[in-house]
Amino acid sequence: MQTALVITSIAASNHPVLNSYASHCKKEGIPFYMIGDKSSPAEFELEGCDYYSLQRQRELDLSIVKSLPEKHYGRKNIGYLLAIRNGADQILETDDDNYAHPEFWLERKRKVAANHIKEKGWVNVYEYYTKARIWPRGFALEKLQDPLPPLNDFPIQDCDCPIQQGLANENPDVDAIYRLILPLPLDFEGDSKIALGNNTWCPFNSQNTTWFKDAFPLMYLPSYCSFRMTDIWRSFIAQRIAWENNWNILFHSATVWQERNMHNLMRDFSDEISGYMNNLKIAQTLEGLDLRSGLSHLGTNLLRCYEAMVNLNLVDAKEIPLVEAWLRDQGK
Repeated sequence: MQTALVITSIAASNHPVLNSYASHCKKEGIPFYMIGDKSSPAEFELEGCDYYSLQRQRELDLSIVKSLPEKHYGRKNIGYLLAIRNGADQILETDDDNYAHPEFWLERKRKVAANHIKEKGWVNVYEYYTKARIWPRGFALEKLQDPLPPLNDFPIQDCDCPIQQGLANENPDVDAIYRLILPLPLDFEGDSKIALGNNTWCPFNSQNTTWFKDAFPLMYLPSYCSFRMTDIWRSFIAQRIAWENNWNILFHSATVWQERNMHNLMRDFSDEISGYMNNLKIAQTLEGLDLRSGLSHLGTNLLRCYEAMVNLNLVDAKEIPLVEAWLRDQGK
């Protein structure tokens, strides 16, 4: 199984996180695609890292390149497409402020023995890993007071998990509300594997995520929405489509720790308001869509989900041609 790593960053080539990933990828023969943006340094050379400046991106034979906006996290889509075109069977993704524990590099398996949770609506998975009050970025605020069902209520079963979310220690992925009022750092505990199945929601992010080949079409990051919502709303769409294929979203213990880049928390708060106000509505809308099962319908389902997001006035109509280009670049 060929594994690839994808990161987008505007950091310099001496950045310690990028050097750590590049060193390991070179040693293990893992292709590492690093996607730059408008603010990236003019010169970037890092052994073990295949770096794509904006100019190099523009030279690619990819339909999506012509339309992707600059200065947006959605340019990471180019890295996914490069990994796919070059034969990846699984894609790992993270960010330039996440250091990898040794466990990050262990072999992943798509079929996993895990506590299988289904038909439970919104489930705050983070609280299975700590006694602290915490929730993931993107969790519907209206559902935070719902009681957490005991994990022992859900038997361990062999689950098909082509999308797998690892946690992050020290500075986990929480929203601006949490960061403004509750303490950090925080380390998660335990080694439970939790698979969320049909009709069960919990947002997942792009900080420590594994994608297996069948799920590659669902990796698309929207560009015409808030930077703070792009990977979260992607996760809702991926979950909804996963249900049609009896796929599960796996959560597992932390295999990275984050030393968070500088953020303006009030700006983050502002950028997350569209999520605070609409995450529950998005899930309810996606639940009501008539989608079809099977790998051949992933592209059609993806388009239907983004059309629904446009109809909610949460994503600009410019997103649809980008989704079509994304699918076209994969031969879908």
